[in-house]
Amino acid sequence: MSFKSLKLPAYLVQHLQKHHFTKATPVQLEAIPAVFSGKDVLGVAPTGTGKTAGYVLPLLSIFEKKPLNNRHVNALVLVPTRELAVQVDEVLSQFSAGLKTPLKTMAVHGGKSINLQMMKMNRVSILVATPGRLLDLVRNKAVHLDEVKTFVLDEADKLLNLGFQDELNEVLALLPAKRQNLLFSATLNSNIQDLSRLFLDEPQLIEMPDAPVQERLIREYGFRVEQNKKGVLLRELIKRNNFSSVLVFTSSTHQADHVCTKLERNGIKAAAIHGKKSQGARDAALIAFKNGELQVLVATDLLARGVDIKGLPAVINYELPRSPKDYTHRIGRTGRADERGEAFSLVSPEEEQHFRIIQKKAKKWAEMVESTAFLAQE
Repeated sequence: MSFKSLKLPAYLVQHLQKHHFTKATPVQLEAIPAVFSGKDVLGVAPTGTGKTAGYVLPLLSIFEKKPLNNRHVNALVLVPTRELAVQVDEVLSQFSAGLKTPLKTMAVHGGKSINLQMMKMNRVSILVATPGRLLDLVRNKAVHLDEVKTFVLDEADKLLNLGFQDELNEVLALLPAKRQNLLFSATLNSNIQDLSRLFLDEPQLIEMPDAPVQERLIREYGFRVEQNKKGVLLRELIKRNNFSSVLVFTSSTHQADHVCTKLERNGIKAAAIHGKKSQGARDAALIAFKNGELQVLVATDLLARGVDIKGLPAVINYELPRSPKDYTHRIGRTGRADERGEAFSLVSPEEEQHFRIIQKKAKKWAEMVESTAFLAQE
């Protein structure tokens, strides 16, 4: 269905069409009218289903012409990671360019100068924030939350998994009692249900199926390989498939740096991105990868959610994730926006049982391949 049917301003719809956004996804078809209605919303949607635009587009439309007091915000979007904060703000910036009346948005998170963020806080209408930096700004009186009209909690399951419950409670205490609440999560588990009961008022439930269309666009392969041959196989997969870009996942920061170093030594331009890197280094690596200046980005699960890399042809699990949920989010970086993608998992003999469990619980079955034919002599 077209965006024209969703009561968005005509000029915003034209802007969407200009940038090739013509057909709303199922989650957008339900979320956009719900946000316009003023109801609280509980949205359960896997990564890659377009939920960010589902709340961003109506918020931009609602607050385009709404005046606000200085250092107060109309809408607050709370997210668990720096990368997701930047991602959501990029979507806001992209779509707000189609408004007739300028509307200021901003992302705030750790790793950047708080003084610069405090200086730029003037007349921000929609603020995207990680919990810790938001509370720091509140304590410094750089932003006030007592006039927030819409509160969005994005990737709520990740926030809870990362232990943000105390900070979340502190943020909720600062918000006005009368407001619209939008909670989005990849899963509807007991933690999310408890959280929704805490601050949602008779919410409209929007629940997408566990296996979205985009996942069917991903071909999955598991390569049986000895642990000490994973590096060789990784390089062979990249070279033989002639991947222009590929995202490689490891389970530790140490392994991410090690894999990156080995790739560089073998003439493959790569960078590592993980929690021990400075925010500047993380931003630079991600931008370089998106711009085609790097062939390989090696990451921990820091990037498994919320980061949209357009046209990514493949994801490679150098090491398996701990949970089926993390596996789903990792491979969900490819096969997006109706484009096909491939997911490769390098599985040592010690990991085969764990991989079977991941596949069974995730209800995703990879084609198993013997790596012998792919391995070259070092």
